[in-house]
Amino acid sequence: MGKYTKVGTLQVDNELLNLINQEIIPNTNVEVVQFWKKFEDIITDLSPINKALLEKRDELQLKMDAWYKDNIYNENDLREYKSFLKEIGYLVEEKKDFKIATENVDEEVSLQAGPQLVVPVKNARFALNAANARWGSLYDALYGTNAIAEEDGLQITKEYNKKRGEAVITYAKEYLDEIFPLKNASHKNVSSYTIVEGKLQVTLDKGLATSLEDESKCIGFTGDKLNPKSIVLKNNNLHVEVLLDKNNFIGAEDKAGVADIIVEAAVTTIMDCEDSVAAVDAQDKVEVYRNWFGLMKGDLKETFLKDDKTITRKLNEDRVYTTLDDKKLVLHGRSLLFIRNVGHLMTSPAILDKDGNEVYEGIMDSMITVLAALTDINSTNIKSNSKTKSVYIVKPKMHGPDEVSYAVNVFERVEEALSLPKNTIKIGIMDEERRTTINLKECIREAKERVVFINTGFLDRTGDEIHTSMLAGAFVPKTDMKQQTWIKAYEDWNVDIGLKCGLQQKAQIGKGMWAMPDEMAAMLDQKIAHPKSGANTAWVPSPTGAVLHSIHYHKVNVLAIQEELKNKSRASLDDLLTLPLLKDTLNKEQIKLELDNNCQGLLGYVVRWIDAGIGCSKVPDINNIGLMEDRATLRISSQHIANWLEHGICTKEQVMDSLKAMAVVVDKQNKKDATYNPIAPTFDGIAFKAACDLIFKGKEQPAGYTEPILHEYRRKYKNINE
Repeated sequence: MGKYTKVGTLQVDNELLNLINQEIIPNTNVEVVQFWKKFEDIITDLSPINKALLEKRDELQLKMDAWYKDNIYNENDLREYKSFLKEIGYLVEEKKDFKIATENVDEEVSLQAGPQLVVPVKNARFALNAANARWGSLYDALYGTNAIAEEDGLQITKEYNKKRGEAVITYAKEYLDEIFPLKNASHKNVSSYTIVEGKLQVTLDKGLATSLEDESKCIGFTGDKLNPKSIVLKNNNLHVEVLLDKNNFIGAEDKAGVADIIVEAAVTTIMDCEDSVAAVDAQDKVEVYRNWFGLMKGDLKETFLKDDKTITRKLNEDRVYTTLDDKKLVLHGRSLLFIRNVGHLMTSPAILDKDGNEVYEGIMDSMITVLAALTDINSTNIKSNSKTKSVYIVKPKMHGPDEVSYAVNVFERVEEALSLPKNTIKIGIMDEERRTTINLKECIREAKERVVFINTGFLDRTGDEIHTSMLAGAFVPKTDMKQQTWIKAYEDWNVDIGLKCGLQQKAQIGKGMWAMPDEMAAMLDQKIAHPKSGANTAWVPSPTGAVLHSIHYHKVNVLAIQEELKNKSRASLDDLLTLPLLKDTLNKEQIKLELDNNCQGLLGYVVRWIDAGIGCSKVPDINNIGLMEDRATLRISSQHIANWLEHGICTKEQVMDSLKAMAVVVDKQNKKDATYNPIAPTFDGIAFKAACDLIFKGKEQPAGYTEPILHEYRRKYKNINE
């Protein structure tokens, strides 16, 4: 436990108090005493509302459980089921159509379709890498991943593999030919790019001159017109810079001196306080808030050793070019940053209320992250984030319109406390809970002047699907879940409702994470489905992934897709309410395989969360394929096993056998980590106990969330070891 100082009726951990009073507030126009008085009032006034909303969740769950016990769910006739959902207030009445009225939205949200990163803000190095991932090297992304297969002499080697490099250049030139085609020529045959009479002139091998088919796609350059260092191209509101340098070892081998192609990649980034972060006490929260403040102030730095060299990472500068008519062109050098606050459920010991109770962490996040953002709003950020002076907060795990309304209420109170104009704080609604999905239109209505983002999250959404209907029956194996009727309806419904509510060119309609950071070839093949679905952003696991995914937004005009979708009927509510229940009998081998898959992933993630405080990492799956894991993946695994236990598909003994067998696998996968604490053969460590509780107490966890158990055991670990 930390040491506290009494501030009004609150008790504030000294580390947090010092951060706010001595570091953040001095960089704002906020007065210390007033800040804490307003904060105290918000906590006092809103905590009872927060508590009542959580009690409403529990009340609805009890009614759902009772209905499933007393009724037979019939997916072929959902009239009775829907009537019940309406009767208890789970499914609310849809009111008349409307359009959102959000104003002062940055172009990265409203006009640019492109990749989005999600990164734990607790890790300064990761946060800086993500913020700087607005721009990235296409050559590096292709060369260093399996986007180009390692075969026939194209392997990645310690020294530069010229043959692989040539394959990269071929791929990149074909990319230019597709997105920025030349008149009757290929970029492969270009000998020079110059600016002549306000246009890009392209000279071919034999001295012939040509130009872009669409000359408006060249918007700028650096260097001299007749000997440019780079040219800037634009397509679908995304920028590409072709670097020209014959002194570069790559450029020297290229006819036109092309040394690299720098693409605009992670247009937006979510700095995460939630699913990808292990923050269980004031010490952890201070790290989170300090890094966010550094990003908002523009001076966050991180120094580390790499290959025996000391490297200091900091935020990139803006990118400055000359337009074709000799004017200055400045492009934002950094990703536009959102901050994902914690949801309504969890409390934090960083601040205690007048009764000595932990305050709701979501309230605390809102007040402190917006306070930190004042340096950006007030234009004292040396490397600005929002040009419209907005703060973008993604709010996760909300259940239905009342909880969205409450989040808006919190934001209104924070704006008032910090003397900000109304609707300065924008909201991103995570569509990851069942009650939010089926009432999405009314959820958006509650935030219609603030909403800038709706996003599907398959894993959390599946976890809630299982928990909400735990007693309806056994669910299909997790590996079969993406083929179920409700999933397609869910993904389509999100886009359909978003467009119906006027999000086009005002807000983001997003899709979930590509979870395999090492499988970039597969990502290039499959993730184009997201822009094709009408989503103008989708999550990627790394800056490299963002570079490669940006290709899809050049190939697909999302705005045009959205125009087409606006004229089609929306997805079916009945499909959305079709539960993915198991219809076939599984044999022992199928059951064992599913249990092992779930237990291995669960253990691999939990042991890092508990022992190392790592909230998101690349965890090898049962086949040693690295997957990006966070609490959402843990939620589905734990709830799935709990569901099978409830319906007798497996026994507790079978689950324990699987946990122990998979512990040996996880230990082997981590054997090169000198700091790793093996689980086997004793099976009595804190992490293993946490994993067991997540499964065997999974049915009782609020909405099936993993946070209460993870926080409890992580605190135990810290108390013993730190």
